[in-house]
Amino acid sequence: MKIVLAGGSGQVGQVLARAFVAERHDVLVLSRTPHRAPASLPWRSAEWDAQTLGPWAAELDGADVVVNLAGRSVNCRYTAANRAAILDSRVFSTRVLGEAIGRAARPPRLWLQSSTATIYAHRLDAPNDEATGVLGGNEQGAPDTWRFSIEVALAWERALDEARTPHTRKVALRSAMVMSPDRGGIFDTLLRLVRLGLGGTAASGRQYISWIHEADFMAALRFLIAHDDLAGAVNLATPNPLPNAEFMHDLRRAWGTRIGLPATDWMIEVGAFFMRTESELVLKSRRVVPGRLLAAGFRFNFPEWPAAAADLCARRRAGDDPS
Repeated sequence: MKIVLAGGSGQVGQVLARAFVAERHDVLVLSRTPHRAPASLPWRSAEWDAQTLGPWAAELDGADVVVNLAGRSVNCRYTAANRAAILDSRVFSTRVLGEAIGRAARPPRLWLQSSTATIYAHRLDAPNDEATGVLGGNEQGAPDTWRFSIEVALAWERALDEARTPHTRKVALRSAMVMSPDRGGIFDTLLRLVRLGLGGTAASGRQYISWIHEADFMAALRFLIAHDDLAGAVNLATPNPLPNAEFMHDLRRAWGTRIGLPATDWMIEVGAFFMRTESELVLKSRRVVPGRLLAAGFRFNFPEWPAAAADLCARRRAGDDPS
């Protein structure tokens, strides 16, 4: 297949690019700053600004699948400038891809559009699936930053819905945190805390963490490519999210660290300020489950966090080994 991967220079994009190339697909990565792929993984690249049509659009004509992961990282302080960049980078890239697909003489049959599991409400009482899940934004007492994240997610999916692509199936990937041993990803950040002895319970520890192993994320995309009956919003998350306290305990055990200092709410707020990020990433409960994938027959390789954490830690140790 020919696969166009927009925003493929990020951590998740690199996971997908490596996997698709290893499967001998023709992969083109669209990036604001194209870089050469490793010699062992020869994907092609093209420059785009994620806002306007350009020569890159011709690559969509005759492509089989488009995957859009473009968007400014949310790992920052939500200043006015950063808020505008977070929102605009997602909405504009989605709109221009929709325009390019709509103009293509031979449009791709499938558009996999990144979204986020953060679209669901903060809750502890029950999981959110696609059919019965509660969308966020109206939680009583929720900080303004939490409402902003919901507004971004809704605008992101609205831009996908509004794209006029009658010959292209569209899927909104409501993804949880993708766990891979690569540097710079969320697992790398969490593991660094564990290695420093700081990977204890955050706040009450009751808030849920939804996650997905990179192997299952990739397998889910293959599943969506193969199943023409799946369109619309699809949750990409393990069937078994778990509270922060259990999640961090299992990660410490997988790495072999016994000590993990806990962090109170105010400590998290102070730490987030100095790390130039937002406490929402730690304090909001994301209890999301993959209802549609399970109903369609998808099977997870790593449905439980202890086994996933053990695999990721072992692979990270092997990568750190200078021998």
